[in-house]
Amino acid sequence: MGERKPGELTPLPLRQQLIGLIQEACNSGARLDNACNEVPLSKRTYRRWFKDGQVQADLRPEIKRPEPANKLTERERQQILDTCNQNEYASLPPTQIVPSLLDKGIYIASESSFYRVLKGHGQLNRRGREKTPQKRSKPKSYRASAPNQVWSWDITYCASVIKGKFYYLYLFEDIYSRKIVGYEVHEQECGQKAAELIQRCMLKEQCFNSPLVLHSDNGAPMKSYTMKAKLEELGVTASLSRPSVSNDNPYSESLFRTLKYRPDWPKKGFSSLEETQDWVENFVTWYNNEHKHSRLNFVTPEERHKKQDNVLLMNRKKVLEEARAKKPMRWSGEIRNCEPVGDVMLNPDNENTTEKSTNNVA
Repeated sequence: MGERKPGELTPLPLRQQLIGLIQEACNSGARLDNACNEVPLSKRTYRRWFKDGQVQADLRPEIKRPEPANKLTERERQQILDTCNQNEYASLPPTQIVPSLLDKGIYIASESSFYRVLKGHGQLNRRGREKTPQKRSKPKSYRASAPNQVWSWDITYCASVIKGKFYYLYLFEDIYSRKIVGYEVHEQECGQKAAELIQRCMLKEQCFNSPLVLHSDNGAPMKSYTMKAKLEELGVTASLSRPSVSNDNPYSESLFRTLKYRPDWPKKGFSSLEETQDWVENFVTWYNNEHKHSRLNFVTPEERHKKQDNVLLMNRKKVLEEARAKKPMRWSGEIRNCEPVGDVMLNPDNENTTEKSTNNVA
């Protein structure tokens, strides 16, 4: 039957069905309170619906309500239509019409009343060359249970010492292991360079014959025909985030934050493309092989990528258990969590998912 929403009108047939179920339960020996809770329906509502031996219909739709004292008259509504259809105002919205009328000493109604009357007569249409706003649904959710199943990629700016000049870091990350599986630095954003890089990344990871999802934002290189054609050629499923929604691409955004908050990040900018490439190479080496990732229970991305995290965490657990056995007074509770991180979700469907996209701290 589905759960009723507060204030929702309940049709008479449904009322009769619910009351019938409650009475059937009571006739079988159940208490009225328990029977009502199973529907669910409050006992007060039950007594309001069932009066004088029969189920009462909802009378709210039949009630004649008095008209508001400030309601526009038909003459005023027609005056609004006539005014808006004059050549002088035909191309203007109410937000422009009402102030113009006020400048002439005329007041008919507020802007909201103008909009309401125009909408009621089918005259409220979008004007101009601007596209109608579109509601964009959340990207599809993907689960990564092993390396090379779901990748995320993006391009970030690396400022140079010359004001207004930037170098562009192309970076591909495996969301399961957080490993940087590919990167390059160029002097411009280009779909062709991104297409060539993804092919090299897949060749390096040897994942041509396995299904791969590649997630990104809506940047021009990501949506370029060259990139789309390359992904189709490689059999890669493309996934795009919503425009201006950074939470839809959290892994790349988190990684870029880690990159730019490194102590050795050049705050005054890079002096050349070669210097930028060298710095990024050193960062990737550190990040993949030395950085113990907090969301991986403090193993490195490379260890997770090679599925070595289970053994490492088991060894940690063994060391902690031996230490607690020697000096149990130093532990007030259990030892620290040494369980391997499970599957990783990209854009999880609900808040109950254990891997939340908003908590990807690198």
